[in-house]
Amino acid sequence: MISARGSEVPPLASPRFFSPPLSVAIVGAGPAGIHAAGALAELAPGTKTDVFERLPTPYGLVRYGLAPGHPESEKFVHSLHATLAASDFRLFCNVEIGKDLSVEDLRSSYDAVIIATGAPRDALLDIPGVELPGSFGSAEFVAWYNDHPYSSLQWPLNAESVAVIGGGNVALDVTRMLLAEAQSLQATDVSAEVREGMAGSRVREVHIFVRRGPVDARFSPNELCALGELPGVDVVVDAADVAPDRHIERMAKQSVHTRLAVETLRTFADPSADRTSHRRVHLHFYRQPTEILGSGKVEALRVERTVPDGYGHVTASGACTDYPVHAVYRAIGFLGTPLAGVPFDHGRGTVVHRGGAVVDESGSPVAGLFVTGWMKRGAAGLIGAARPDARQTVETMLHQLDSVGERRADRSGIARLLGAGNVVSVDWDGWLRIDAAERDLGVKHGRDRVKIKDREVLVGIGTNLPVHPQ
Repeated sequence: MISARGSEVPPLASPRFFSPPLSVAIVGAGPAGIHAAGALAELAPGTKTDVFERLPTPYGLVRYGLAPGHPESEKFVHSLHATLAASDFRLFCNVEIGKDLSVEDLRSSYDAVIIATGAPRDALLDIPGVELPGSFGSAEFVAWYNDHPYSSLQWPLNAESVAVIGGGNVALDVTRMLLAEAQSLQATDVSAEVREGMAGSRVREVHIFVRRGPVDARFSPNELCALGELPGVDVVVDAADVAPDRHIERMAKQSVHTRLAVETLRTFADPSADRTSHRRVHLHFYRQPTEILGSGKVEALRVERTVPDGYGHVTASGACTDYPVHAVYRAIGFLGTPLAGVPFDHGRGTVVHRGGAVVDESGSPVAGLFVTGWMKRGAAGLIGAARPDARQTVETMLHQLDSVGERRADRSGIARLLGAGNVVSVDWDGWLRIDAAERDLGVKHGRDRVKIKDREVLVGIGTNLPVHPQ
């Protein structure tokens, strides 16, 4: 493990006890932040941890980033709930750092601050026409169908032919939701508004464009299988794109997941498959977008064929094809959002750090400031990667704080600062009330849960104000 100074840091052999106990602020109550709280409880028992979240509810990506009905979502929620319940923490939801409190407020009130705000922005696609109406970032669409409090109330699903750009599971999630039947969402936690929006969808054909080949895409076998199981939808792959070659066979031998993904893709390419459905997904490999075409709105996507070099890299061929689509969804990755007072790499969309310790322009550690999750490593890796990543950051932090002399941080003033700004926060008990209210709505509609979207209603329930969901 690398410390803030780049030297080797041995893992902690046993818990650290600090006297007086450490006080730590964590910014972000998604998987990264919650696992940081769990690592603190394990590695530095007695630490007083405050978790801040700009939304009225915790769980971040697990609550607002997975496709409805995702088989792992409930398991993730239970895991995060158990981690928080086992920690000595205070939860401050509906508090935005950088607006309601500054990073400097936190640094002056705690021994350490851990940034875990995730990567909420879509990565940029620098091609002509990307700003045309009908060109969407996947983050916007994912937020809508997950009833994110800051998302659009309605979504335009009026294009019959749609392009999705990207070679990861988000592209598959977006595709599945574009073609999902409203009745298939009946058992999920989405709101009636989302199901009504899906019921009015006119989407009949989705083209997924992947710049590289099948073994270099980041599709998981389970997500590919889920795509193939969509009722009333055929998935089509060009057999030439998945034909055996040395690179494909080499990569398939190195990874079971890669081999299973390729096997699934080859079933989609089977020319004898019965394809009689009226709705279809076309998975195109070795294709990169060069321009979104249209006069005042999306009318087509120009795509260039790429040529593989046999080692996972591709070059442009110059041969282009125009696909007549009337909406384009960009699922090419996500970026973090800069936070005032925190050194930021705008190119990578991450906080500048070494081993989780934030560093300034000269490479020197910023005292008491740390980072974990996608703001640390970029938007890559499955949700399970948040746990070891948070542990590394906490270990780095404890080694650094161990070398510091007397600590004088006092977190008692945080409530006073929030009160002075008339900021109403939702605590852990408030979240449990929201959770109970959503489950009650679920019972009313014959489901486990119905998600509440309205931010004011969420805050009202979470703070015991007289506001109730309809």
